Amino acid sequence: MTTNELILAVETSCDETSVAVIRGGKHILSNIVSSQIETHKRFGGVVPEIASRKHVESISLIMEQALLEAGVTFRDLSAIAVTQGPGLVGALLVGIVAAKSLSMALGLPLIGTHHIAGHIYANELVAEMQYPCLALVASGGHTELVLMESEGMFKILGRTRDDAVGEAYDKVARTLQFPYPGGPHIDKLAQGAEEEIVMPRAWLEPDSYDFSFSGLKSAVLAAINSAKMKGEPLREAALARGFQASVIDVLVTKALRAVRETGAKQLLLCGGVAANGGLRAALTARCEEAGIPLLIPPLKLCTDNAAMIGAAAHLKWTRGEFTPLDMKAEPGLSLEEWSVRS
Repeated sequence: MTTNELILAVETSCDETSVAVIRGGKHILSNIVSSQIETHKRFGGVVPEIASRKHVESISLIMEQALLEAGVTFRDLSAIAVTQGPGLVGALLVGIVAAKSLSMALGLPLIGTHHIAGHIYANELVAEMQYPCLALVASGGHTELVLMESEGMFKILGRTRDDAVGEAYDKVARTLQFPYPGGPHIDKLAQGAEEEIVMPRAWLEPDSYDFSFSGLKSAVLAAINSAKMKGEPLREAALARGFQASVIDVLVTKALRAVRETGAKQLLLCGGVAANGGLRAALTARCEEAGIPLLIPPLKLCTDNAAMIGAAAHLKWTRGEFTPLDMKAEPGLSLEEWSVRS
């Protein structure tokens, strides 16, 4: 199987409509992303029905733009890849129907792709991944530590037991009455704060790689309520810094411990929260201090995009592992089960 294939990849798992053309799993010929942030901002979060409708309205145009920018035609393509899950089922279905239609019309293989595998392999678009490696996945719906002992083989060492880190950021931001998405507002406020309201850390059991952020969210709410009851001004910057410091401390400490205990050669930061400036800086500093090679994608590849889906789909392409046309959207698709078979 050639490794110089052209994969057209489609990503519609949440509120970004994206289509990309990827050569050989590593070279981005185009990566068009249409964000719906302005649409959902007035609702304070993503409205699934509206997200699906927006995908329907824009998917054909985005696909045309991706081919035009890549300088290729449908006849040049080798396969069609699409996010199968996890994600919002209605949003996933829009991309899947479009991808199936192309696959049937062009007679090309279809590759159903795992969204988190995409976030992890976004790193392969900018650097060479070395195995075994460990991925810290931090996004709106996922917080996981994933070990890859070889290419395309995923083993989850730990995951969140309640809120994902991105969810915690959005909920705290909403409590502080910041506009959606709230994560960047908290990050900016935290990095500029001169004082800190110290927040608790949820370490869980001594040997656990799992995460929990619901208690931290409650602690922030308690601090806000306490200030109101005492008639004191709310120290938003100090609160944001305390919240972010707690999140970063737990994420970084557990990730570095997992690297040491598994013997991983690299640590990868993946997912939308990988765009957080405080987390990127802290993880970079701690990894340099510990002598651990760290890969972090550029900001444009941290948030949802189709280029990362094309990079992950390349794993299946090289092994001839294609997806039947009766593929369904799977909001709870297992990363470990999506691993390559050979």
